[in-house]
Amino acid sequence: MRALTMAARPASALCLLLPLLLPLLLLWGLLGGQVLSICPAVCSCSRGHRVVDCSSRGLTKLPPGLQHNIRFLNLSFNSLQDVDAQLSHYAHLRTLDMSYNRLETLPPALPRSLWDIRATGNLLRSLDKNDTAYHWNLKFLDLSDNELERIVFINNTLPGLQTLNLSHNRFWTVPTNMPHNLQSVDLSHNYLVQILPGSLDRLPKLTQFYLHANRFSWLSEGVFDKLSGLQLMTLGDNPWACEEEENITKLLQWAEQTRATVRGCPCYTRPVCGQAHLAAPGGEWHSALFTEPPLWVDGGGEGPDRTAEVTSGYQAKSALFETGIYHNSRGGNDSAEPVVFEWTSSSSSVGFTKRTSTTARPRSFHQQTRVATSHNRGRGLLSDTPSTSLTVLSS
Repeated sequence: MRALTMAARPASALCLLLPLLLPLLLLWGLLGGQVLSICPAVCSCSRGHRVVDCSSRGLTKLPPGLQHNIRFLNLSFNSLQDVDAQLSHYAHLRTLDMSYNRLETLPPALPRSLWDIRATGNLLRSLDKNDTAYHWNLKFLDLSDNELERIVFINNTLPGLQTLNLSHNRFWTVPTNMPHNLQSVDLSHNYLVQILPGSLDRLPKLTQFYLHANRFSWLSEGVFDKLSGLQLMTLGDNPWACEEEENITKLLQWAEQTRATVRGCPCYTRPVCGQAHLAAPGGEWHSALFTEPPLWVDGGGEGPDRTAEVTSGYQAKSALFETGIYHNSRGGNDSAEPVVFEWTSSSSSVGFTKRTSTTARPRSFHQQTRVATSHNRGRGLLSDTPSTSLTVLSS
């Protein structure tokens, strides 16, 4: 009898503990998948399974089994169309790469812990104010190579954003209310025709501004005057209305007098202008490569196709300067003889003189080939239209 009593005591103790253990067992059952499968089978992980690479896996949805405290997630080169709010509970996530998928909108409720969002090469058409309103920690945003036509920023949001890449999209106007602490903005390879007055007045920390390969023909006077920290700007490969002296003269004066380096001076007066360039002896001869910004991703590299494209673009633009020919994509001169604009600047006057060229065209004039890629959206560098060349006269 005594033995039976002693044997019954552990059983009764277990019955008392069971109500306390049951919730823990249920919680383990719910989280067990994440605990036991800390790296999804289709991905590769490193650094304690906090760095997760799921790129080029043919994914159509988020892979199951992601560890809840991941820091880096690469979902690029897949077939994701809609991620919903599945990423919202990864509260430790710092870098998210969703490039080259089929996203038409940014996923809602992305973690506010993010420092770096990359969504290049998708189908994004607009960015609403709620897409970025609460990302206080975001430093880098790359939305290049999409179909963006509109982007809405709210005043005093994205206070930490330093780099914004909106190149290779469909913007007609430079976005307004851009975050005030931006240091680098790339709006190259769009359809920009105007910058609204005041749009750039609250960007004192902007040092790099890429505006090449757009459709600017002229810009309002003083539009860049408030960019006190500017160090580098690109303006090349735009159809400047060089024959409209009244509109273009002020811009040319600014380009010559600014402390920043301007690559691709308007009207191709020279490859590089600006006071910073003049203060650096020998810099002018290395300046033809102005229409592509530096490769963007720090440590991320570029694919071989994109690298080859950039290289070929550099070579084409360099050859364009070597010939001294600027092909006027806006038409105009119907005669066979090219028009030459001569930009003169002195203490007494500044402006253009116009005459018909009596010199022979470069031998390569008829051998020029059209350069077109998927990124410049059919805007070839060279065309069959009559040429316009410009020379600089010193006084």
